[in-house]
Amino acid sequence: MRMQFICLLLGTLLLLSGCNRKAAVQSKQDGGPIKVKVASVIIKELQRDVESVGTLFPFEEVIISSEIEGKVIKVEADLGDRVTPGQVLVGVSEEEQQYVLNQNEAQLQQALESVGLKNVKDKVKDIKETPGVRRAQADLFDAEQRFKRVRELVAQGVTSRQDLDQAQARFESMQAAYETSLHTARNMIQEVDRIRGVVDLQRKKVRDTTIRAPFTAFVKERTVNVGQFVRPNTPVFTLVKTDPIRLRIEVPERMAPWIKTGQMAEVTMEAFGERQFRGKIWRISPTVEQSKRTFVVEALIDNPSGELKPGSYAKARVRTDRFDRTKLVPVRAINYVFGT
Repeated sequence: MRMQFICLLLGTLLLLSGCNRKAAVQSKQDGGPIKVKVASVIIKELQRDVESVGTLFPFEEVIISSEIEGKVIKVEADLGDRVTPGQVLVGVSEEEQQYVLNQNEAQLQQALESVGLKNVKDKVKDIKETPGVRRAQADLFDAEQRFKRVRELVAQGVTSRQDLDQAQARFESMQAAYETSLHTARNMIQEVDRIRGVVDLQRKKVRDTTIRAPFTAFVKERTVNVGQFVRPNTPVFTLVKTDPIRLRIEVPERMAPWIKTGQMAEVTMEAFGERQFRGKIWRISPTVEQSKRTFVVEALIDNPSGELKPGSYAKARVRTDRFDRTKLVPVRAINYVFGT
């Protein structure tokens, strides 16, 4: 009984195995040959692009410093503010500078009066018209006339030779005094010009107590506070001009012939997703950095809203005038295998 069961089991297994083999062969025969589609390789002239990564820089960055010393009495801007040309940034006390200016203006007025001028802008047209020279000239004329009269009287025997000698001595003394007055007048005119310069410089110092923005920009940093005592060259603000903004990229030296000023660049940044910005090449470094074998290229990007920030990382694609003959195949014909 047991032997009959074993024989029946083996027979069943053999029967099933034969059926599976037949089905596999039948399945293979039903699949048939693999169908393929043939495409020709095309040779075409393609424009070459230069792709690189870089960093945004402000068009201009300037540190504003005080030109005079004094106490800060007001600060009119702060981080991130947009400032315009002439806008007040910092006010420094002008009390001391104004006091010095008043002294200088008083000295100038005295010097002007010494050469016969009333207004600061007036100039001496004729040195002989200055007060000191006119007095010396009048004294000289009087001494000359007296000398001539005494000489005539001596010739007539009316007066003594001693009177003539005295008149002649006085005439010669007035001649020397006249020459001295001319020399003094020249020195006084030069002194007026010198004091004018001192006054102009002091007036500038008074104006410098108000520190203003030199151009349209944004405040990058404020380094001064009300009540602080500043000296010449003390930094008070750092300003950046960001419209347009610079993009600085590095390009391999082998691509140097491809890059020219005026070419357009398509710029993208992670912060703006797929949005593209247009830039124009405007600066190309004349040298190659030996350690990297690259050279620096700068593009300008319009940034009226200020949304592009200096220091940001950016990708750029420069459209060049370079064309190469390239073999092309359909994308579907390329099989990408990981690791190859």
